[in-house]
Amino acid sequence: MMKKTDDKTPYFTWDLTLMLPVFLLTGIGIAMVYSASSAIALHNYGNEYYFFERQLIFVGLGLMAMLVCRCVPYRIYRGLTYVMMAAAIMLLGVVLIGGLGHGVNGAVRWLQLGGVRFQPVEFARFALIVFMGYSLTKKQDDVERLGIGFAPHVFVLLLFSVLILLQPDYGSVAIFWMMAWLIMFAGRVRFSHLSLSALFVVLPAAVILNFSSDYRLKRCMSFLDPWQYPKGEGYQVIHSLMGFGSGGLWGKGFGQGYQKLFYLPDPHTDFIFSVIGEEGGLRWVLIVMFLYLIILWRGLGIARSKRDWFGSLLALGIVVSIALQAVINMGVNLSLLPTKGLTLPFLSYGGSSLIINLALIGVLMNVWASQKKKSERA
Repeated sequence: MMKKTDDKTPYFTWDLTLMLPVFLLTGIGIAMVYSASSAIALHNYGNEYYFFERQLIFVGLGLMAMLVCRCVPYRIYRGLTYVMMAAAIMLLGVVLIGGLGHGVNGAVRWLQLGGVRFQPVEFARFALIVFMGYSLTKKQDDVERLGIGFAPHVFVLLLFSVLILLQPDYGSVAIFWMMAWLIMFAGRVRFSHLSLSALFVVLPAAVILNFSSDYRLKRCMSFLDPWQYPKGEGYQVIHSLMGFGSGGLWGKGFGQGYQKLFYLPDPHTDFIFSVIGEEGGLRWVLIVMFLYLIILWRGLGIARSKRDWFGSLLALGIVVSIALQAVINMGVNLSLLPTKGLTLPFLSYGGSSLIINLALIGVLMNVWASQKKKSERA
């Protein structure tokens, strides 16, 4: 029996359980970006607030993107799927064209328009999530067939992977494949297709890729024992661990960290978690982990709804992509995973990652609001 509801029930509501940890992480990130980057900014730019001021701008743009995505009905992305995919492929390709892509530390991953840099792989992640959700929803009656539920998605993954590997960006490729595998698993793609291909194709390909380059091989070896390579591939991890170790339980205090003073490379981006460990100690490390766990728990709760299969897969892809990036970054900082150039969501300095992740949170909240409205009408 249908229950009468007021058609004027407000649609513009906010999921505070999701918003609160996101806002807390973003706020912690603003403070830690200043602490981690002030010495570098003063040395390189003559302004200790250089990265801090830019991060404030990124946060403002990200919050606007979140608001817009919260207001836009998520179903609109179904009709934009192939437009987003074409745009993502084009942008990833343009990065590789000489003179158009911008390189940092040997990797060409950015497009620069005037004084603004943009990392296309972040938009490509959004486009891939939308494509996987749309495609698996459209094919759900035949999704267990190899040529329908599995092969086309792997082909798209391969296309993205080739373009991203040419930058090169191995961390993003790993996130794309793990994220896609989890979405396909939730989308009821046959488990035998996923497991056998992962075991006999994907895993051997990853091993060959790692062993085909001396640089990547040394990174893997330094992961096993970074102290054998103190001035080379193990340098970053050693100083990251020194930061955690010296921070102890309570930390040295905000701004009192030592490793960020030209010892730890990229302290405001890839290794900001280590700065948090040194200045905030174990207590703040656990707080940050707990906030990510809340986002994961809430996002999975939204994804579990079966009222709209596309919305469920979209929500799953969003929360899994953020969680994977966080886990890999923290694992690298703690020497639990080989070094990869990935930022920590909502915390690290950087416009592309922060703006896209906040926009994705807006999409996730729109999925939640739509489900809430349907349940109120039921």
